[in-house]
Amino acid sequence: MNVSSTPHEPTTGKTPATAGRAGRRTVLRSLALAAVLAGTTLPALPPATAAEHTPETYTLTIRHVDRTGAATGGYLTHVTGISGPGAAEEVAPYDATGTVTVRLPQGRYLLDSTLSGADPAAGTDWIVQPRLDLNGDTTVTVDARTTAPVDVRPADPGARPLNGLGFVEVTHEGRTRSANVVTAREALRVAHLGPAAEPGSVREWFDTYWSGESTDYALGYTFTSDRALTGLVRHPAPEDLATVRIRAAAPDGAPATGFVSVQPSAGPTIGLVRPLRQPGTATVLVTPERGRWDAEYSGPAAPESPPNRYTAGGFAVRAGATTTHTFGNAVFGPALDNTPGARPAGTRDGDALALDVPLLADGEGHAPSAPRFHGATTTLHRDGVLIGTRHGDPGRARFTAPPGRAAYRLTATATHGDGPAAGGRVTASWTFVSARTSGPTGLPLSTVRFTPALDLDGTAPAGTPVRVPVTVQGAAAGTGVRSLTVSVSTDDGVTWTRVPVLDGAVGFRAPAPGRTVSLRAELTDADGNTLTQTQRNAYRTR
Repeated sequence: MNVSSTPHEPTTGKTPATAGRAGRRTVLRSLALAAVLAGTTLPALPPATAAEHTPETYTLTIRHVDRTGAATGGYLTHVTGISGPGAAEEVAPYDATGTVTVRLPQGRYLLDSTLSGADPAAGTDWIVQPRLDLNGDTTVTVDARTTAPVDVRPADPGARPLNGLGFVEVTHEGRTRSANVVTAREALRVAHLGPAAEPGSVREWFDTYWSGESTDYALGYTFTSDRALTGLVRHPAPEDLATVRIRAAAPDGAPATGFVSVQPSAGPTIGLVRPLRQPGTATVLVTPERGRWDAEYSGPAAPESPPNRYTAGGFAVRAGATTTHTFGNAVFGPALDNTPGARPAGTRDGDALALDVPLLADGEGHAPSAPRFHGATTTLHRDGVLIGTRHGDPGRARFTAPPGRAAYRLTATATHGDGPAAGGRVTASWTFVSARTSGPTGLPLSTVRFTPALDLDGTAPAGTPVRVPVTVQGAAAGTGVRSLTVSVSTDDGVTWTRVPVLDGAVGFRAPAPGRTVSLRAELTDADGNTLTQTQRNAYRTR
């Protein structure tokens, strides 16, 4: 709907044109989730207010014409300064007659206008003028008859539209301004207005989201030009799309409903947000042309508790191929972010020593936003003497250490799980040598990941041969591994059996149904730093 306080309310939503990109993505995705929860169209944000006018101004007259050629008051128009004396201006002028005037300083402006008629089913017209040079008194006519349809849809006759976003970003003299239209289920027509801007100065995104009987669709396209789009037609065939499968696990044995979202990684977007009952799988077909994609699963939460969110960000997709992400499944354990430039798992800055390891990441290494645990303790010893103990967030703690060079042992422990998964205890203990530093310096910490193939209830077949992949992360992955041993227990950690690591995995026979498998890794890197990692009751057999 029209988001201003004007009398006419077409069904579009807009966000402030000068908002930061990260803020825009948060607002738009929050709107999408709110719409799913409420079962309604997207709510609107309030319009921006005009900046204080400078004394030297020109009159801008804007005429609004509907699809019949008649003057209309069913519009929402924004005029946003890009460069020149009017760069800080942002106004949304309105007059019910359809003709409105406003005085603004000289400069380059971005104008966008949405028009709608009395019948919401007829849809909305969105007209964008990316280059409005106000060098004197100027008249602009926004004419709905110039628009052409946005016809972006999957080749699935049963799919129904959920929402969509059109977004324009204009850059001039080093400043960038934007405009957008958020649509629910109604038709959208678009048009460019005015002269062309500089080559490559106009970027435009169009995303539409659809729900099918068993498959959802996220269809997005990007354009870089000197003009805004006039119409857009895309009917991608199934073989032109990539498949993203989101699997929500329930290793605690309690079926419940969470939310899955899929959205492009780059640029503004709303994203597809759908309920997903765990254990379960959601399938979304996406356009590779939109670049990399993000997926997120928000699990169910108890009253007054935050939802536990897992995220997979920036993954590549390919037409005809399937990408699968499983969230919230065993084996839970420490995981490190190996992307270039990622924050170290542990740092020393002067005499301050900090640990920041997601101790209860899920089986694919996704770190939970609000890990479910029953107790977490982190301790630091220096030359065998206890420096301190911290309780609270698993794998996260800060200590102050004496300045001299010494041998340290840093140990983090947490117990997680409910229902059948109760009693899962994770412990990681690192040894290394450290002294006062002149600035933030990474600690030589490593972790070991165990990734058996499990069903969505966190179980594997009983009595069969098992192959569990083993992956080293952190310092040892860079400097090299001097030694690595893995042991398995099938009696809750009372006794342990060493199993060889061959070709990046360990093999053993699974125990009888209803038993648990515990895993332990003992690692020494090429520099002599060590890790002892134990994951008690890592998963169950069935």
